[in-house]
Amino acid sequence: MALARIAILDDEVNVGNSLRLILEREGYAVTICRSAAEFRAHPDVRRADAFLLDVLLPDGNGIEVLRWIKQTEIGGPVIMISGHATISDAVEATRAGAFDFLEKPLTRDRLLLVLKNALEQAALRRENARLRELVGDSPRMIGVSEAFLRVVEQAKMVARSDARVLLSGESGTGKELLAEFIHRESPFASGPFVKMNCAAIPTELLETELFGHEKGAFTGASSSRRGKFELADGGTLFLDEVGDLHETAQAKLLRVLQEGEFHRVGGEQTIRVAVRVISATNRDLADLVAKKQFREDLYYRLCVVPIRVPPLRERPEDVRPLATYFLEDFCRRNNFRPKTIDDEAFSVLEKFHWPGNARELRNVVERMAILTPGERLGVESVPLEIRLRKGAAPRSSVQEARDAAERDYILRALEQANWNVSSAARTLGMERTNLHKRIRALGLSRS
Repeated sequence: MALARIAILDDEVNVGNSLRLILEREGYAVTICRSAAEFRAHPDVRRADAFLLDVLLPDGNGIEVLRWIKQTEIGGPVIMISGHATISDAVEATRAGAFDFLEKPLTRDRLLLVLKNALEQAALRRENARLRELVGDSPRMIGVSEAFLRVVEQAKMVARSDARVLLSGESGTGKELLAEFIHRESPFASGPFVKMNCAAIPTELLETELFGHEKGAFTGASSSRRGKFELADGGTLFLDEVGDLHETAQAKLLRVLQEGEFHRVGGEQTIRVAVRVISATNRDLADLVAKKQFREDLYYRLCVVPIRVPPLRERPEDVRPLATYFLEDFCRRNNFRPKTIDDEAFSVLEKFHWPGNARELRNVVERMAILTPGERLGVESVPLEIRLRKGAAPRSSVQEARDAAERDYILRALEQANWNVSSAARTLGMERTNLHKRIRALGLSRS
C-alpha cells in the first residue's frame, strides 16, 4: 500500500520522470500533470495528500495554482519547486500557504525530508482538528458549491485584518459558524470568542449586558459584573441579530465602536478594550436604515466588510456533504453504529427547498437516524413532508396570510393584557423575549 498520494505539476518531462522514480521507490503513489489546466481537471488531484508545483508553467503560474488549491479546500501541503525563482517568488508562495520552496536541481535527500515533514505536519493538524471537533471546539466549514467556497474565501481574506464584518443571511444558514471561523483565522484567535444574541435580551438589560455594571448600580446589582465587551477584550465579539437592537442601545454601541472605550452602568472609570466586532442579521439593514429604524452611522461602522451567506436552496450541491457530516456527528455523539444515506435519499433531499436551511437539514437527518432501525437510510427514511413537498409555497399568498393571522392573534393578546408583554406572553404560551422579537418583526405598536 502506498505511503501517500503525491500530485506533481511540472511541464519538464525529465523532471517529472525523475521525481516519479524517486518517490515511487519510497512507496509513494505519483500523479504527474504537465499544465495547470490538466492539473485542475485531473480526478486524482483532489485525492492527493501532498503537492509538488513548478512555478513557471506553459499556461500559468504555479503560485496561482497554489492559491486555487487553498481556495477549493482540497487540503494537503504544497511544496513549490523552481529553477528560476526569485526571493519575491518564495515570499509570495509562503504567504499564499506553501509549506516550503525548493530550488532545482532537486536533491533526493532534501526532497524526501521536506516531503516527510510536510506530511507529518499535515497529519498532526488533522488529528488536532479531529480532537478539537470531538470536544466541540472547532467550527467546520462544510460545502463544495461555488457560492459556499466564495464565502469561505471572503471570510479568510477579511480574517487577516481587524475590520468589522457584517454577515447577512436567512436564519439557519450558519452565520455564527462563519463568525467563529473568521475569529479562528484572525490575529485575535488567541483571545476569547464572545457571543451575544441582541434579540434575546430585553431592551432594559442590553446596556448592562454590553458594558457590565458596578455594585449597587440598580436594584439587584449585588456585585460588579463585566459586560460582553470586557469579556471579549483581546478577542472577538459576535453580535447576532444586530438588526433587533433598540435605538438607545444602537447609540451606545456606536460610541464604543468610535472611541474604543465605555463606562460600566453606574461606574465612572473609563474602560478601554481592543475587540474585533462581527455582526450578523437576517434582516435587510440597508432597508431599515432607509426606514429610519436603524442608525445609518452605526450601519457603516458595522458594515466595513459585508458578507452574504447564501441560503441552502441556492447551493443544493452542499446538501450531500452537510447531511453526511450531520449523520456522522449524530451517530458519534449518541454511540450509534455508523449509518449511511442512499443516493436515492440524497436526490430527494437535494430537491427540497429547505426554508430552515442547514439547521432544518440537521434536524431532518437526525430524525431519520433515530427512526430508521437499519444502517442505511433510504428514501423511505426521508420524512413524508420532505418527499411530497419539493419546494416552498408561494410567499405572496400563504406566508402573507400566515403573518396577518399571527399579527392579529398577538395584537389581541397584547390589547387584552393592556400591552403588558409579560402577561401577554403567558397567555400566548411563549417566552417574553420571543414575543418582543415577534412584535418588532411584525411591526406592532401600541399606537
